[in-house]
Amino acid sequence: MTAFNAVRFRVKPGHDQEFLDAHKDIAGSWPGLKHVNMIKTGDRAYCIIAEWIDLDALANARPAMIATLNSFRDTLEDLGGGLGVTDAVAGPVVLALK
Repeated sequence: MTAFNAVRFRVKPGHDQEFLDAHKDIAGSWPGLKHVNMIKTGDRAYCIIAEWIDLDALANARPAMIATLNSFRDTLEDLGGGLGVTDAVAGPVVLALK
């Protein structure tokens, strides 16, 4: 069953392009990834939403996702509330609407 993950970020001032550039080659390095989009949700605020072939593929790609995160971690602000620099959620599709 298809799975999705979403990760929220806040970029330090002046680092937006560096942050975006770090994501340009992820399709080839995250096996099992079907589609991915980066959404600008506010000033220096972004959310990446990725579709995976299944939950196992998403779980197996975590080391590659962490490696990608480590390549731009210094461009991110702490989100507060004990979250650190990312707010990530993931899970299988339970209801496909369109």
